[in-house]
Order: sequence, then C-alpha cells, then structure tokens
Amino acid sequence: MPSERIRREVVSFARRDGRLSHRHQQAWDEHHARYVVEPMREARSTSLAGDWVFDASAAFGRCAPLVVEIGSGDGDVVLASARAHPERDHLAVEVYRPGLARTIVGADRLGLDNVRMLIADARALVEHGLPPESVTEVRVFFPDPWPKARHHKRRLVDAGFVADVARVLRPGGVLRLATDWQDYADVMRAVCEAEPELASAHPGTAWAPRFEERVETRYERKGAASGREIRDLAYVRRPRRR
Repeated sequence: MPSERIRREVVSFARRDGRLSHRHQQAWDEHHARYVVEPMREARSTSLAGDWVFDASAAFGRCAPLVVEIGSGDGDVVLASARAHPERDHLAVEVYRPGLARTIVGADRLGLDNVRMLIADARALVEHGLPPESVTEVRVFFPDPWPKARHHKRRLVDAGFVADVARVLRPGGVLRLATDWQDYADVMRAVCEAEPELASAHPGTAWAPRFEERVETRYERKGAASGREIRDLAYVRRPRRR
C-alpha cells in the first residue's frame, strides 16, 4: 500500500510536531501566510509532490541570491543572516513546527521580509524541489548525527545528498556544513571531496575555519560543553564546463 511505503521511508529527522505556546500559536496564525511556503504534497506531511518546484521569485516577490538553510531549528542563524544581508533571500527548511513558530516571531519582530520557511524533507527538496543552479548557498549546520551505527542510514549528508546540492548550486555557490561529531565530519568530508562538481573552499586544509556568520546556537554550545570539537566544511560549485 502507498501509505505503508511512506511510513517505512527512511528520513533524516525524528520529531516533526510539538505543542505551541499561546504566543507562538498566535504568531503562527497571524503570520503563517506571509512567511510559510505551502507546497504541493504527497501523503506524508513533510513530503513534496514530485512535480512541485520552489519558485523563489514568487515567494519573495523579487529576484535575489538565495540562501537555503536546512534544519534551521529556532531560526537563530537564518534570522541573523537575513538581518545582516537584506540583499539576499533566505529559505529556512525545518520540520519542527515550534522551531518555525519561533522563527516567525523573530522575523516579525525584526521586520524581515527576506525570510521564508518551508516544512519539508530536505532530501526531497534538494532532489527535485529546487531548480538547477538556483541557489547561492546551502547551509547544513549540526544535522542530527544519528550516532548509533544502525541509524547511520538516516544521516542526511551522504553522497546522493551532496550530488543533489551540487546540482542546485550556482557556479561559485557554496555548500557549508558543520557538526560536532567527528565520524560524521569525516563522512561529510569524504563525500564532498568525491563529488566532481565541488571543490574545497579551503584547499590544503582538512577543515574550514569556523564560518563567522554562524551565530552560536544551543546545539553548538552543547557539543562544545561535551568536549566535542566543532568541524566546519565549505565547498564551492565548480564553473560550468565548456
């Protein structure tokens, strides 16, 4: 049955919904239409219909460089970036509704009009929901590490995901990654190095310097407090072949 197939599909996230506070429910109800993109879906609530493609110019009402942050959490990083770079548009991709509600509150408080939010499976988004060469940056900061070996198949960043990201990046566009799990960082580096359309933004070094525009979130603080080293990576989409 199709519903059985959807239930058993491997996804990279666990929690999807949660109880909203009265304040956040009010913000969701009042500003949802302004900030949240509603895609065509299949049966699963985070799915994207196979023929649906994100239209950035329609969502933002202009044509501007697009930054896509996958797993935006409570919105700390994407809101800071949108505030610092009004010339860029920012798409926050998240499945946890309370996190998106907090992002809505922040965007409204800061008066930002260059942020939109999408509840979606990020793997489906980069696979078929973004046009080729349409994104200036893709950011994946501290994705769920799924530390148990039997759960590694649920990790988001693998060879297929990186190939799809390379497809949607413009030439010169950047994939930025960060994690506090060394074995995941090693995997990220290996699959990015193996992708022919990407080149390291910092050749000759194993890891990128910390991305200065990434504000410190509670996930990063938690990892550092546990004694885990933060690893940043940055890869650039190569120019078109002639």
